[in-house]
Amino acid sequence: MDKHIFFERNLLALSRSNPALCSRLSGAETTLGRYRFVEGQEEGRDVPAWVDPDGGAHTLHSLVSPEREAERLVSTLKGERYVVVLGLGAGYTPEALLAREDTARILVIEYDINALAELLCHYDYIKLFNDPRFFILADPVPHEIEKHILATFQPALHNGIRTLPLRARTINDDARFAPAAEAVRSALDKVASDYSVQALFGKRWFSNIIRNIFTAEKQCGVFAPVKRAAVCAAGPSLDLQLELIARKRKSFFLISTDTALSTLLEAGLPPDAVISIDCQHISYYHFTRRLPPGIPLFLDLSSPPLLTSLAEKTFFFAGGHPLSAYVTHFFRSFPVIDTSGANVTFAALSLAERLGASAVELYGADFSYPKGKLYTRAAYLYPYFHRRQSRLRPAENLAAAFLYDSKSLRRVENGASWYYETRALGVYRQKIEQKADASAVELNAAPGEGAPFSFSADRAGGGRLEAGIFFEANKPVRLLAAGKPLCGAKEFLEAYRKRISELPLPEENITVYQRKLSDMQNLVFTTLLPAAAAIKYRRAGLDAKELLASVKNYCIEEISGVSAARGKFY
Repeated sequence: MDKHIFFERNLLALSRSNPALCSRLSGAETTLGRYRFVEGQEEGRDVPAWVDPDGGAHTLHSLVSPEREAERLVSTLKGERYVVVLGLGAGYTPEALLAREDTARILVIEYDINALAELLCHYDYIKLFNDPRFFILADPVPHEIEKHILATFQPALHNGIRTLPLRARTINDDARFAPAAEAVRSALDKVASDYSVQALFGKRWFSNIIRNIFTAEKQCGVFAPVKRAAVCAAGPSLDLQLELIARKRKSFFLISTDTALSTLLEAGLPPDAVISIDCQHISYYHFTRRLPPGIPLFLDLSSPPLLTSLAEKTFFFAGGHPLSAYVTHFFRSFPVIDTSGANVTFAALSLAERLGASAVELYGADFSYPKGKLYTRAAYLYPYFHRRQSRLRPAENLAAAFLYDSKSLRRVENGASWYYETRALGVYRQKIEQKADASAVELNAAPGEGAPFSFSADRAGGGRLEAGIFFEANKPVRLLAAGKPLCGAKEFLEAYRKRISELPLPEENITVYQRKLSDMQNLVFTTLLPAAAAIKYRRAGLDAKELLASVKNYCIEEISGVSAARGKFY
């Protein structure tokens, strides 16, 4: 077949799933000689050979039986249904993957748009491009690779992810493929962290959200914008910073994390607002000192329903759970607060930003254990340990067990002092730093004994709180309020329950199944995934059909029970 016809047919097939890449390829140069095509042992078949800068040609496949070679490579998979292929070549590896019915997704990463165009002139990739399980990224930067994997990899359904490199291609273009492989590993680390949280709390999130619907229906009130704010976390340094907070108390709107509330109340510094995002009932311990009347409590929709009884003013917001997004779209529009930092301090900063603050001061944000101290002195953890101590296991022993439980714990020297840090706490601090660098808000962290922040030089005051050097960005601010309910709570839950019950079970490959779902069915399907992760964690052997059947039954039973009880929490 004429090379021009090959190219046009390939572009036509690619345009249906990846029009942006199709457009780039249509303008690529196909005569630069990035590849030579070496005749194989089978008549009428040749193999692409990558041409290095010195003119050497490196064949990408076996000259004897490239199909069998690809099948052997694919046979090394151990149940992984999401596969990243580094290098396209003549397409033998992705074709062997697509021949397996359980393959859910294939991501091919290739570099040099002109070289890719040469391949499209020489081989027929129509079968690959027409398959909904296949996608190709050309010349992606690491962030694009991470973003694509985070958006498409579903651990509960895909049973793991695997990278298969086309060795002759990647070895001879290592400068580009090595960062790509590292980006895949980075994405996997993020997915693993998120999935482990879903596995622990997926069912709890679902249960809490549907129980909060009845209370959220009655939420009213508008929260006015603020100009300057302070956020108090519960690190040990907060004890040293209370005097500074007291001196500056009238100059900012004070937002307390739930963990820091007891310390502020004990110091006679009641906050202007409190925020809580933890779905666990242990959050109740943060409020053993009753919240003074009039102080609003901002709660994630997935917070324990019990917490709504602890404040006169409760303001729900939508965090990152897909069911929260569904509730906001079909029941009532709630303010969206960024909780992607996976810690309440990050959420408190997002709340300050959402309230319109142009400058934020950060207190008690150690994200470490300075000199081995766990939290501020009035945190719930210490009385919790004292209540559970015994003669053989005193409170100090319980605190030490809490501290040394992490396998990633390490000691870091900090000038004349020192602190312990874990991998998780380091990630939380990095999330704050990234937020500061991306935000228009001026963020200053009060000096403390914990791990120091590393803000960009042009983004933050670096702890110069006493100098009072702030700027106020000229930006529009919106009142913080929930929209009008679109229907009653019970009506919403009944409609949601019906949509879950009508969701079909997969009879084919999970990716093909998802492609066949309507937009509404896909929305409902997505809301079930965190609960599915929790069920899969406890019943690892379930296939996709069994898993979806189990999560449907669980969710329908939960909704039916809550709806029948008219939202009462038991």
